[in-house]
Amino acid sequence: MATKTLRELAKVVRSKNSGPFEITFDVIFDNRANYESVKASGALTVEGMCKLYGVAPDQVVTFMFFDPADAFKLTLKRSWAQGSVGERDTFGAQQHAPLLDVQVDMGPA
Repeated sequence: MATKTLRELAKVVRSKNSGPFEITFDVIFDNRANYESVKASGALTVEGMCKLYGVAPDQVVTFMFFDPADAFKLTLKRSWAQGSVGERDTFGAQQHAPLLDVQVDMGPA
């Protein structure tokens, strides 16, 4: 079976603040075929995202595929408040990196 990473399939993979207590992740595709392949593959699941980010399912605020924009959105509760002591990424802009290497089964080679 052929596999590709989200890095190879998506046009945009990003993270950002969604308020001081949440962080949101966007995966945006520039063509419908890649979007539909990722959506159908089962590579993006609540369980998988929890494992990837080391959080419990009750920390997931939003998990959705948005067909009109060929996009996927995930929002998690932050484990630390924005700007708190020890803050390591106040804008949440560096938290998307683990998503880049998510493997997507593209079906038979």
